[in-house]
Amino acid sequence: MNENMNRLTVEEIKAILRGADPIIMEGGRTLLAKILKGSREKKVLQLELNTCPVYGYFNSYKLNDIMEKIDWMIDYDFLDIQYSGKLPMIVFTERGWQIECDQYADELLREWKEWVNQGKQDPDMVYLKDRNRELILLFLEKVRETGNKSFIPYLKLWEQIDYKKVREAIRRTITALEDNEPVDDNECRKEMNLSMRP
Repeated sequence: MNENMNRLTVEEIKAILRGADPIIMEGGRTLLAKILKGSREKKVLQLELNTCPVYGYFNSYKLNDIMEKIDWMIDYDFLDIQYSGKLPMIVFTERGWQIECDQYADELLREWKEWVNQGKQDPDMVYLKDRNRELILLFLEKVRETGNKSFIPYLKLWEQIDYKKVREAIRRTITALEDNEPVDDNECRKEMNLSMRP
């Protein structure tokens, strides 16, 4: 890695983490660099990685320069490498996951706000099933903190299709929004028996 490379900005760190999210334990540094470059390579398009919100974020950079940024993220404990057989795969460190978890929850919340503004009534909530439970709980906390009762119909749709532990957390969030009362997040965390990654 180029030792003269400056520290990455917060925005760059978040973009690289967001780009890594869809390929955790499924792709390596090169694939991540191609997402961030905005590559039209067949594999990138086949895996629909061009739909990632940060696809092409570093499109004006050379691939090698993007790789250096990824290596910086590894050196500074935001990302790590784990091997699947002989293949080196990108994974989050605990530090990196905490940042990504927060920004992904914000992204989900922004989407719901857009749905409310558009008057969307029956979105398919299957996309939230089987997500990392820590991410889901954090998202529910953020929904609750808005105090926005317009989210209740979405929560009720989601409650119908998810697993028992998640349904309980959704139910608490609905009740809190209906009553304008805070949820005991520590109790939710205990009951959901969260792990950093599933």
